[in-house]
Amino acid sequence: MVEWLAWRPLDAVRTGVSPTTRGATMSWYEPSFVYQVYPLGLCGAPHENDGVTVPRLRKLVDDGWIDHMKRLGATCLMLNPVFQSLSHGYDTTDYTTVDCRLGTNDDLRFVVDACHKAGIRVLLDGVFNHVGREFFAFRDVREKGQQSRYAGWFNIDWNGNSEFNDGFGYETWASVSTLVKLNHGNFELNDYLADVIRGWVRDFDIDGLRLDVAYCLDRGYLGYLRQIADGISQERGEKFVLVGETMFGDYNQWMGDGLCDSVTNYEAYKGLWSSFNSANMHEVAYALERQSGSKPWDLYTGKHLLDFLDNHDVPRIATRLDDKRQLKPLYGLLFAMCGVPCVYYGSEWGIEGEQHYGDYELRPALDAPEWNDLTDWVAALAHAREKSDAIVWGDYHELQCQPQQLVFQRCHGDERVIVAINASAEPAVAHFDAGCGRAVDLITGEPHDFGGGSELAPFSAYWWLCER
Repeated sequence: MVEWLAWRPLDAVRTGVSPTTRGATMSWYEPSFVYQVYPLGLCGAPHENDGVTVPRLRKLVDDGWIDHMKRLGATCLMLNPVFQSLSHGYDTTDYTTVDCRLGTNDDLRFVVDACHKAGIRVLLDGVFNHVGREFFAFRDVREKGQQSRYAGWFNIDWNGNSEFNDGFGYETWASVSTLVKLNHGNFELNDYLADVIRGWVRDFDIDGLRLDVAYCLDRGYLGYLRQIADGISQERGEKFVLVGETMFGDYNQWMGDGLCDSVTNYEAYKGLWSSFNSANMHEVAYALERQSGSKPWDLYTGKHLLDFLDNHDVPRIATRLDDKRQLKPLYGLLFAMCGVPCVYYGSEWGIEGEQHYGDYELRPALDAPEWNDLTDWVAALAHAREKSDAIVWGDYHELQCQPQQLVFQRCHGDERVIVAINASAEPAVAHFDAGCGRAVDLITGEPHDFGGGSELAPFSAYWWLCER
């Protein structure tokens, strides 16, 4: 170990938590590495609910997926829908019962307990914007019409009709008639869903929620969810996290005091892959600066968005990239940028998948997890991030940007890390003011001398911890 690294307490090295900030307003989420699983896909469930109970969810334990996550360095599992639905999971029919295609409530608790034993937190997908047509309350409306006690749970047009000839029309999500929009102006509905969330905490011991299409949820309802989450946090003595799914626009509409703790970073997602494909690193550099820089107009400085290269709704990154050799530097950038990195199951060893109707190719059934040199690299990045307060908590300052190279600095307290990315097939030399003479690469442990310029190998990423 380089002598100027030795000052850090061992527990801080292991957890990535600064001794000066421990116990303040931090939660477990900001230093985490999230691993995303779409369980209906991974576990090989039928595309349509056949009513047969099969404990497929236990595959995550029995086939080594949780062990794989731990080896990879993941500290949080984000599970997409697990509750009873008719098809893809987002057409919920019962919030209190695990989808029979995945097993039972006991099977979900078994998986969550196994995750916790491995030191992995668990987020469930909270689909609270809409439900399926067989949801008990909407079924009651179909049977009783305006006499249903649940009519106010939905936005009903009693003078209209639906394609199913219900005798009334209703608001949907994105004009999808099988996804019935909930009316969060109804307090009885909101109280019911609050009880659902508390039940999930009680029965499954989960650590937070991903809020599906949070950009469609009323801010007042988001504030109510925040109150529920804060109450759970107080009872548990640790943060119950809300991560909202957002697309574009100002994320401060859905993230901040009284709202979500974090949101999905689609804005940077586009720049991450397209800047590599077009040899225009200025695109992602602009996004990173706009989001996390020190200018008065920068939007999310100090906040921790959920960063990703792919997920269950977009093409796999190995398919999206024109040159797959860029996967390593791109993952190096993902784990070094401000925010919380998220990896979608299978992408850590480079599987491909294009987006087609139904998105089934994006959500494949897989057997046991695989491991290759890309997986080695992702694991090395994850473990390097654990050691660095600057990478987890630090500010963002660009040092150099070229068409295929990007160099920036993350600084927290007296720790400073310089990140250098080379997306080119050719070596490059980066010239910038490092503010010191020596460093050590957090990923490889190799020493680095900034004198005479910094050589960057083809398709490379470096995290240089600068001497003090």
